[in-house]
Amino acid sequence: MEDKDWLTEFPQLERAELRDIRKSLDSGYREFSREYGDLIEACFDPLLTFLVWFEKLLLATPWWLVIIVVAGLAYLASRSWKLGVGVVVSFLLIGYFGMWDDTMRTMSIILVCTLLAIALGVPIGIAMARSDRTQAIVTPTLDVMQTMPAFVYLIPVVMLLGIGKIPGVIAVIIYAIPPVIRLTNLGIRLVDKDVLEAATAYGASPLQRLLGVQLPLAMPTIMAGINQTIMMALSMVVIASMIGVKGLGQPVLKSITNQYFTLGLLNGLAIVALAIIFDRVSQAYAKRTQRHMEGLDHG
Repeated sequence: MEDKDWLTEFPQLERAELRDIRKSLDSGYREFSREYGDLIEACFDPLLTFLVWFEKLLLATPWWLVIIVVAGLAYLASRSWKLGVGVVVSFLLIGYFGMWDDTMRTMSIILVCTLLAIALGVPIGIAMARSDRTQAIVTPTLDVMQTMPAFVYLIPVVMLLGIGKIPGVIAVIIYAIPPVIRLTNLGIRLVDKDVLEAATAYGASPLQRLLGVQLPLAMPTIMAGINQTIMMALSMVVIASMIGVKGLGQPVLKSITNQYFTLGLLNGLAIVALAIIFDRVSQAYAKRTQRHMEGLDHG
Protein backbone atom coordinates (compact mmCIF):
# COMPACT_ATOMS: atom_id res chain seq x y z
CA MET A 1 0.00 0.00 0.00
CA GLU A 2 2.84 2.36 0.90
CA ASP A 3 4.56 1.59 -2.44
CA LYS A 4 1.37 2.46 -4.25
CA ASP A 5 1.10 5.83 -2.42
CA TRP A 6 4.72 6.59 -3.33
CA LEU A 7 3.96 5.88 -6.99
CA THR A 8 0.81 8.02 -7.16
CA GLU A 9 1.79 10.93 -4.87
CA PHE A 10 5.00 12.94 -5.07
CA PRO A 11 7.18 12.40 -1.98
CA GLN A 12 7.31 15.63 0.00
CA LEU A 13 8.17 17.10 3.36
CA GLU A 14 5.66 16.78 6.16
CA ARG A 15 3.69 19.98 6.74
CA ALA A 16 5.14 20.35 10.23
CA GLU A 17 8.73 20.07 8.90
CA LEU A 18 8.05 22.57 6.13
CA ARG A 19 6.46 24.95 8.64
CA ASP A 20 9.51 24.65 10.92
CA ILE A 21 11.88 25.45 8.01
CA ARG A 22 9.82 28.51 7.06
CA LYS A 23 9.59 29.68 10.66
CA SER A 24 13.35 29.33 11.21
CA LEU A 25 14.19 31.22 8.00
CA ASP A 26 11.63 33.97 8.69
CA SER A 27 12.71 34.40 12.31
CA GLY A 28 16.38 34.42 11.25
CA TYR A 29 15.74 37.22 8.73
CA ARG A 30 13.67 39.17 11.26
CA GLU A 31 16.47 38.96 13.82
CA PHE A 32 18.96 40.11 11.17
CA SER A 33 16.74 43.09 10.27
CA ARG A 34 16.28 44.02 13.95
CA GLU A 35 20.03 43.73 14.61
CA TYR A 36 21.39 45.47 11.51
CA GLY A 37 18.37 47.31 10.04
CA ASP A 38 19.23 50.67 11.61
CA LEU A 39 22.90 50.39 10.60
CA ILE A 40 22.01 49.54 6.98
CA GLU A 41 19.45 52.35 6.93
CA ALA A 42 22.10 54.81 8.18
CA CYS A 43 24.35 53.79 5.25
CA PHE A 44 21.63 54.92 2.84
CA ASP A 45 21.04 58.30 4.53
CA PRO A 46 23.27 60.24 2.05
CA LEU A 47 21.34 58.69 -0.86
CA LEU A 48 18.02 59.61 0.77
CA THR A 49 19.23 63.18 1.34
CA PHE A 50 20.25 63.45 -2.33
CA LEU A 51 16.93 61.95 -3.52
CA VAL A 52 14.88 64.38 -1.43
CA TRP A 53 17.02 67.34 -2.61
CA PHE A 54 16.77 66.32 -6.28
CA GLU A 55 12.99 65.82 -6.07
CA LYS A 56 12.54 69.21 -4.38
CA LEU A 57 14.76 70.81 -7.04
CA LEU A 58 12.61 69.43 -9.88
CA LEU A 59 9.39 70.44 -8.12
CA ALA A 60 10.67 73.94 -7.28
CA THR A 61 12.06 74.65 -10.78
CA PRO A 62 9.59 76.56 -13.01
CA TRP A 63 7.78 74.20 -15.40
CA TRP A 64 8.87 76.08 -18.52
CA LEU A 65 12.55 75.84 -17.48
CA VAL A 66 12.26 72.06 -16.91
CA ILE A 67 10.71 71.65 -20.37
CA ILE A 68 13.45 73.77 -22.02
CA VAL A 69 16.24 71.82 -20.25
CA VAL A 70 14.77 68.36 -21.03
CA ALA A 71 13.98 69.29 -24.65
CA GLY A 72 17.48 70.79 -25.03
CA LEU A 73 19.13 67.64 -23.64
CA ALA A 74 16.97 65.49 -25.93
CA TYR A 75 18.05 67.57 -28.93
CA LEU A 76 21.74 67.50 -27.96
CA ALA A 77 21.65 63.70 -27.55
CA SER A 78 19.71 62.99 -30.73
CA ARG A 79 20.24 66.05 -32.98
CA SER A 80 16.56 65.65 -33.90
CA TRP A 81 14.29 68.70 -33.66
CA LYS A 82 11.26 66.39 -34.02
CA LEU A 83 12.21 64.63 -30.78
CA GLY A 84 12.67 68.01 -29.07
CA VAL A 85 9.18 69.10 -30.19
CA GLY A 86 7.78 65.73 -29.04
CA VAL A 87 9.28 66.26 -25.57
CA VAL A 88 7.76 69.76 -25.34
CA VAL A 89 4.29 68.56 -26.44
CA SER A 90 4.40 65.54 -24.08
CA PHE A 91 5.34 67.63 -21.05
CA LEU A 92 2.75 70.32 -21.89
CA LEU A 93 0.02 67.65 -22.03
CA ILE A 94 1.27 66.05 -18.77
CA GLY A 95 1.13 69.44 -17.03
CA TYR A 96 -2.24 70.36 -18.59
CA PHE A 97 -3.86 67.20 -17.19
CA GLY A 98 -2.54 67.91 -13.68
CA MET A 99 0.20 65.27 -13.50
CA TRP A 100 3.24 67.57 -13.39
CA ASP A 101 4.28 67.04 -9.75
CA ASP A 102 3.91 63.24 -9.94
CA THR A 103 5.89 63.21 -13.20
CA MET A 104 8.73 65.21 -11.61
CA ARG A 105 8.79 62.77 -8.65
CA THR A 106 8.91 59.81 -11.03
CA MET A 107 11.65 61.45 -13.12
CA SER A 108 13.79 62.08 -10.02
CA ILE A 109 13.51 58.42 -8.93
CA ILE A 110 14.17 57.05 -12.45
CA LEU A 111 17.19 59.30 -13.07
CA VAL A 112 18.77 58.44 -9.70
CA CYS A 113 18.06 54.70 -10.15
CA THR A 114 19.48 54.75 -13.69
CA LEU A 115 22.65 56.58 -12.61
CA LEU A 116 23.15 54.13 -9.72
CA ALA A 117 22.46 51.14 -12.01
CA ILE A 118 25.08 52.44 -14.48
CA ALA A 119 27.59 53.18 -11.69
CA LEU A 120 27.18 49.64 -10.31
CA GLY A 121 26.42 47.73 -13.51
CA VAL A 122 29.19 48.93 -15.85
CA PRO A 123 32.08 47.96 -13.47
CA ILE A 124 30.45 44.54 -12.88
CA GLY A 125 30.09 44.09 -16.66
CA ILE A 126 33.76 45.05 -17.14
CA ALA A 127 34.80 42.55 -14.44
CA MET A 128 32.74 39.85 -16.20
CA ALA A 129 34.36 40.66 -19.56
CA ARG A 130 37.86 40.40 -18.08
CA SER A 131 37.29 37.11 -16.22
CA ASP A 132 35.43 33.98 -17.35
CA ARG A 133 35.21 32.87 -13.71
CA THR A 134 33.46 36.11 -12.71
CA GLN A 135 31.09 35.68 -15.65
CA ALA A 136 30.31 32.10 -14.55
CA ILE A 137 29.45 33.36 -11.03
CA VAL A 138 27.50 36.50 -11.97
CA THR A 139 25.44 35.11 -14.91
CA PRO A 140 23.27 32.71 -12.81
CA THR A 141 22.67 35.55 -10.31
CA LEU A 142 21.46 37.78 -13.17
CA ASP A 143 19.22 34.96 -14.41
CA VAL A 144 17.57 34.76 -10.98
CA MET A 145 17.22 38.57 -10.78
CA GLN A 146 15.54 38.73 -14.20
CA THR A 147 13.14 35.83 -13.67
CA MET A 148 12.15 36.50 -10.05
CA PRO A 149 8.68 38.17 -9.86
CA ALA A 150 9.07 41.88 -9.13
CA PHE A 151 6.83 41.72 -6.04
CA VAL A 152 9.26 39.30 -4.36
CA TYR A 153 11.96 42.01 -4.28
CA LEU A 154 9.73 44.15 -2.08
CA ILE A 155 9.40 41.61 0.76
CA PRO A 156 13.02 41.48 2.11
CA VAL A 157 13.62 45.18 1.39
CA VAL A 158 10.50 46.29 3.29
CA MET A 159 11.25 43.90 6.19
CA LEU A 160 14.75 45.39 6.43
CA LEU A 161 14.15 49.09 5.76
CA GLY A 162 10.40 49.65 6.09
CA ILE A 163 8.52 51.65 3.46
CA GLY A 164 9.71 54.80 1.70
CA LYS A 165 12.01 56.06 -1.02
CA ILE A 166 15.14 54.02 -0.26
CA PRO A 167 13.45 50.58 -0.26
CA GLY A 168 11.78 51.59 -3.53
CA VAL A 169 15.08 52.66 -5.09
CA ILE A 170 16.79 49.41 -4.01
CA ALA A 171 13.93 47.31 -5.43
CA VAL A 172 13.99 49.25 -8.73
CA ILE A 173 17.80 48.92 -9.08
CA ILE A 174 17.78 45.16 -8.36
CA TYR A 175 15.02 44.70 -10.94
CA ALA A 176 16.53 47.00 -13.61
CA ILE A 177 20.31 46.46 -13.36
CA PRO A 178 20.78 43.10 -15.21
CA PRO A 179 20.57 44.47 -18.82
CA VAL A 180 23.35 47.04 -18.33
CA ILE A 181 25.62 44.38 -16.74
CA ARG A 182 24.95 41.81 -19.48
CA LEU A 183 25.37 44.22 -22.39
CA THR A 184 28.51 45.86 -20.96
CA ASN A 185 30.04 42.38 -20.73
CA LEU A 186 28.86 41.50 -24.23
CA GLY A 187 30.00 44.79 -25.78
CA ILE A 188 33.54 44.53 -24.39
CA ARG A 189 33.84 40.86 -25.38
CA LEU A 190 32.79 41.71 -28.96
CA VAL A 191 35.63 44.24 -29.41
CA ASP A 192 37.91 43.03 -32.22
CA LYS A 193 41.01 41.27 -30.87
CA ASP A 194 43.15 42.76 -33.67
CA VAL A 195 42.32 46.28 -32.45
CA LEU A 196 43.36 45.32 -28.90
CA GLU A 197 46.60 43.77 -30.18
CA ALA A 198 47.35 46.96 -32.12
CA ALA A 199 46.75 49.06 -28.98
CA THR A 200 49.05 46.76 -26.99
CA ALA A 201 51.71 47.01 -29.72
CA TYR A 202 51.61 50.81 -29.34
CA GLY A 203 52.37 50.37 -25.63
CA ALA A 204 48.89 50.94 -24.17
CA SER A 205 48.44 49.75 -20.58
CA PRO A 206 45.38 47.58 -19.66
CA LEU A 207 43.61 50.68 -18.25
CA GLN A 208 44.38 52.70 -21.41
CA ARG A 209 43.07 49.84 -23.56
CA LEU A 210 39.88 49.72 -21.50
CA LEU A 211 39.20 53.47 -21.47
CA GLY A 212 40.58 54.33 -24.91
CA VAL A 213 39.60 51.29 -27.00
CA GLN A 214 37.22 48.79 -25.39
CA LEU A 215 34.65 51.13 -23.79
CA PRO A 216 34.35 53.51 -26.78
CA LEU A 217 33.93 50.58 -29.21
CA ALA A 218 31.46 48.85 -26.87
CA MET A 219 29.49 52.06 -26.23
CA PRO A 220 26.59 51.36 -28.65
CA THR A 221 26.01 47.97 -26.96
CA ILE A 222 26.35 49.51 -23.47
CA MET A 223 23.85 52.24 -24.46
CA ALA A 224 21.40 49.51 -25.52
CA GLY A 225 21.79 48.03 -22.01
CA ILE A 226 21.21 51.44 -20.41
CA ASN A 227 18.12 51.87 -22.58
CA GLN A 228 16.71 48.52 -21.35
CA THR A 229 17.56 49.43 -17.74
CA ILE A 230 15.58 52.69 -18.03
CA MET A 231 12.58 50.83 -19.50
CA MET A 232 12.65 48.24 -16.70
CA ALA A 233 13.01 50.96 -14.05
CA LEU A 234 9.93 52.72 -15.43
CA SER A 235 7.97 49.47 -15.47
CA MET A 236 8.85 48.99 -11.78
CA VAL A 237 7.51 52.44 -10.78
CA VAL A 238 3.92 51.24 -10.27
CA ILE A 239 5.05 48.27 -8.16
CA ALA A 240 7.40 50.47 -6.11
CA SER A 241 4.44 52.79 -5.37
CA MET A 242 3.07 49.95 -3.18
CA ILE A 243 5.86 50.65 -0.67
CA GLY A 244 5.46 54.40 -0.52
CA VAL A 245 7.37 55.67 -3.57
CA LYS A 246 5.48 58.78 -4.68
CA GLY A 247 4.99 59.57 -8.34
CA LEU A 248 2.89 58.41 -11.28
CA GLY A 249 2.66 54.89 -9.84
CA GLN A 250 0.49 55.88 -6.86
CA PRO A 251 -2.48 57.22 -8.89
CA VAL A 252 -2.31 54.05 -11.03
CA LEU A 253 -2.42 51.92 -7.86
CA LYS A 254 -5.29 54.06 -6.55
CA SER A 255 -7.18 53.63 -9.82
CA ILE A 256 -6.80 49.82 -9.55
CA THR A 257 -8.13 49.67 -5.97
CA ASN A 258 -10.99 52.15 -6.60
CA GLN A 259 -11.68 51.25 -10.25
CA TYR A 260 -10.96 54.76 -11.61
CA PHE A 261 -10.40 53.97 -15.28
CA THR A 262 -9.57 57.49 -16.51
CA LEU A 263 -7.14 58.25 -13.65
CA GLY A 264 -5.23 55.03 -14.35
CA LEU A 265 -5.25 55.63 -18.11
CA LEU A 266 -3.94 59.21 -17.91
CA ASN A 267 -1.14 58.38 -15.45
CA GLY A 268 -0.32 55.23 -17.44
CA LEU A 269 -0.01 57.35 -20.59
CA ALA A 270 2.28 59.78 -18.71
CA ILE A 271 4.56 56.83 -17.81
CA VAL A 272 4.45 55.73 -21.48
CA ALA A 273 5.40 59.28 -22.58
CA LEU A 274 8.40 59.27 -20.22
CA ALA A 275 9.38 55.81 -21.44
CA ILE A 276 9.21 56.88 -25.10
CA ILE A 277 11.25 60.06 -24.41
CA PHE A 278 13.99 58.15 -22.53
CA ASP A 279 13.94 55.36 -25.11
CA ARG A 280 14.23 57.63 -28.16
CA VAL A 281 16.92 59.83 -26.60
CA SER A 282 19.12 56.89 -25.49
CA GLN A 283 18.63 55.06 -28.81
CA ALA A 284 19.45 58.17 -30.84
CA TYR A 285 22.56 58.79 -28.72
CA ALA A 286 23.64 55.15 -29.20
CA LYS A 287 23.21 55.44 -32.99
CA ARG A 288 25.19 58.70 -33.07
CA THR A 289 27.97 57.05 -31.03
CA GLN A 290 28.02 54.09 -33.41
CA ARG A 291 28.18 56.34 -36.49
CA HIS A 292 30.99 58.33 -34.86
CA MET A 293 32.97 55.15 -34.13
CA GLU A 294 32.38 53.86 -37.68
CA GLY A 295 33.59 57.21 -39.02
CA LEU A 296 36.76 56.91 -36.95
CA ASP A 297 37.30 53.34 -38.21
CA HIS A 298 36.93 54.43 -41.84
CA GLY A 299 39.15 57.44 -41.18
